[in-house]
Amino acid sequence: MENRRKILSFLTPFYVVFLLHHLVVTVAGALPSPYTPTESIFIACGLSGISRNTLENRIWIGDVNSKYSPLEPQRNASRTFSLQQELPYLASRVSHSQFTYSFNITAGQKFIRLYFYSFTYPDFNSSKDFFSVSAGSFTLLRNFSVSLHANALGENKVFKEFCINIEEDQKSLNITFNPSPDYQDSYAVISGIEIISMPSSLYFTAADDPGLVFVGQGNQYNIRSSNALATLYRINVGGNFISPQKDTGMYRKWDQDVDYVTDERPGALPVNSSIVLSFSEIRNYSAPIEVYTTARTMGTNKTINENYDLTWEFEVDSGFTYFVRLHFCEFQIEITKVGDRVFRIYIANQTVQAEADVLAWSGGNGVPIYKDYAVMTGSKGNEKKQNLSIKLHPTPEWRTKYSDAILNGLEIFKVDNNGDLAGPNPDSRINAPLDSLPSPTSTKRKNHRAAIIGIISGVSSGFVVLSLLLLLIFRRARKVKDSSFNGGTSFWGPIFSSTAKSRKSLGSSLPSDLCTHFSLSEIKAATNNFDNVLIIGVGGFGNVYKGYINSGSTPVAIKRLNPGSQQGAQEFQTEIGMLSQLRHLHLVSLIGFCNDDREMILVYDFMARGTLRDHLYNSDNPPLPWNQRLEICIGAARGLHYLHTGTNHVIIHRDVKTTNILLDDKWVAKVSDFGLSKFGPTSMSKTHVSTIVKGSIGYLDPEYYRRQHLTEKSDVYSCGIVLFEVLCARPPILRTAVKKQVSLAAWAQQCYRNGTIDEIIDPFLKGKIKLECLNKYAEVAMSCLNDKGIKRPSMSDVVWGLEFALQLQGSAEEIEMEEILASKHINDETDDSAAMFSSIGEHVLESKGISTITISTADEDQSLSTRSSGSRPLTKAVFSEIMNPEGR
Repeated sequence: MENRRKILSFLTPFYVVFLLHHLVVTVAGALPSPYTPTESIFIACGLSGISRNTLENRIWIGDVNSKYSPLEPQRNASRTFSLQQELPYLASRVSHSQFTYSFNITAGQKFIRLYFYSFTYPDFNSSKDFFSVSAGSFTLLRNFSVSLHANALGENKVFKEFCINIEEDQKSLNITFNPSPDYQDSYAVISGIEIISMPSSLYFTAADDPGLVFVGQGNQYNIRSSNALATLYRINVGGNFISPQKDTGMYRKWDQDVDYVTDERPGALPVNSSIVLSFSEIRNYSAPIEVYTTARTMGTNKTINENYDLTWEFEVDSGFTYFVRLHFCEFQIEITKVGDRVFRIYIANQTVQAEADVLAWSGGNGVPIYKDYAVMTGSKGNEKKQNLSIKLHPTPEWRTKYSDAILNGLEIFKVDNNGDLAGPNPDSRINAPLDSLPSPTSTKRKNHRAAIIGIISGVSSGFVVLSLLLLLIFRRARKVKDSSFNGGTSFWGPIFSSTAKSRKSLGSSLPSDLCTHFSLSEIKAATNNFDNVLIIGVGGFGNVYKGYINSGSTPVAIKRLNPGSQQGAQEFQTEIGMLSQLRHLHLVSLIGFCNDDREMILVYDFMARGTLRDHLYNSDNPPLPWNQRLEICIGAARGLHYLHTGTNHVIIHRDVKTTNILLDDKWVAKVSDFGLSKFGPTSMSKTHVSTIVKGSIGYLDPEYYRRQHLTEKSDVYSCGIVLFEVLCARPPILRTAVKKQVSLAAWAQQCYRNGTIDEIIDPFLKGKIKLECLNKYAEVAMSCLNDKGIKRPSMSDVVWGLEFALQLQGSAEEIEMEEILASKHINDETDDSAAMFSSIGEHVLESKGISTITISTADEDQSLSTRSSGSRPLTKAVFSEIMNPEGR
């Protein structure tokens, strides 16, 4: 018995340790989901049968020939398309007519999640995907465009989540998709629908709850069962992304906060994965364990902490009330008692907590808790969106032991306005891909299409620049003496004149701050009265024609906005104001404009050789030699360098891509399309411009996308994509490729790190790029793609690096040519000797270490090689230049 007691006393500590370890592991993630939904419906639109998402272990039911088939007033009006993506984006249902899904569900509060996929569906114009979505009496989306949201996000997948309450007497829930009547040939599209039950009063205010703190209102606010919510942000502050399957049973996803934190100096990311959490104040399904065991704090430097606010910013729609939930949990061993860490909380720059003390709220370490607030965002002029800020700041030093603050997680929801949750689309549509433009209808039209397509892209994307830019430029322009601006009245008011007599065409040799005012009769003469044969493209605002000015001697590109329409009037003025100020060898020039008789017309230089992309892939044009590609890249980089440093204010292009790099008849590269351009920071105290994300998929700066902070380094990133596109002759996004090769940026970076960059270059260039040049070029392109903008080179550095790469290519070719000439001279002497010593000449030369040249056909690019191991490989291109200087 005594021995048994000793054994037990010896083992007890180990049992305790084992038990605690087991509890910790269980709490840290092995515990089954704290909440099991009473209702879980997963609909795969456009599919038939049952499909399983192996990653999330969810069963999706196809809506084709099932009880979830949509109700269509017009029989069989919708069509289904396979997308070859993962669930729930495996297929889509698309229709020009209204269709409705009807669900027989129980009463209670539900998540409704909608999954959309932006895609060019056959027989559906991708620019017409405007539709509304309603659920019961709530309008969830109105005039919603999947493609616009996808372009703004920089990816094809678009996800929306809503929270609604189903009343006891409500027998079913109808979700209706209705193409917008405001757009001709509009259509609706949906890939997946998810309906999940949520715990009672998770987000809706319980009957016995006094409500939320209403910021700045002095009263409480309630989320009633008659309300609906749209989830905007759900953030695991300071921690990693939490996938839906790792949520507490409700399939919520929790994003990282790195995209939204705007001031974190010096900052700290504490973690305590071993703490045993106690859910004594809130339900254990409120948020995953990981949310409460990670956090973001201000750091340990009191002096720094007392002089800044730990800040996050979130873009929201103007004119709505927002429900903000902040999650807290003290888990750091230094924080042991009330008063150790006391801080202030500001929402929308208003104080919501003067003395926030998590320990005082929760009662101890490892006890999660959250605080709820409501805040109203009023309208700011015509701004459709604005930033909602959340800031933390330590209380005065005498009030707290540690001058610090902490936040573990946050959620932001939009509250409906009288049943309406709909918000605006992003401002403008990103340029359509070349292959989506209408096909030419005549041989002449086809011949001119490639030469102007970059101009189409530049003009049709919408001429979005800051209104401040317009004001500054035109104030300056009005000070300039110009006979075409004589104070007459016109559709444009005092800025433009509508005089009958306009300035004669000056071609492209215009003063740097003026452009030509063409009369409508001149434009009609240039286009043969807008002859359809001369149409070389159709943009979002109208047609683009090839025209001729100066008595037919000068070809130009003429963009005609739809007559009589005021759409784009301000953008029209802004485009003139900006481009009339910019003159550079490597920028496309605006020649002039016409505003007679309510017409809005822009005239540009004509680019005879089209876009850079026209000469890289998906084209009948012969591939460009490497040296020419390098010179084009250098020219484009010089144009961007001028925008960044050569004007009074930094101009950020914001849409650098190969379709916006045009080539004139002498192959000089010119940057085009300033429709998305922005002024950079106007003072030394600002490092960026805060703006909604715009750009083109595949070229978009990931840091700008995450933080909505635009700098000139965003152009540098896009330039890096262009450099690899030129090297590899493939688009930045290739969805038909294997997964790891879909993104050119990711694939090129992986190959560079693996030392296999030579394996992905354009097959036409195999053996034609000198190793020294390739290494330098790849180094420059890689530096442009650095995830942190501050670590990317300036455009000046990019220009220098590319010029150096071109020099390396030229030097290597010169050395190679000298070797060829020297070898050829030796061979000539050998041939003379061979007449006398035919059988022993070569033996004698080789015995002296002298090489002879032979042609090898070892690979697809016939190369010259020498028999001596120390010689350099010589390409067929070099051999041809020697044998035939004209290169034929």
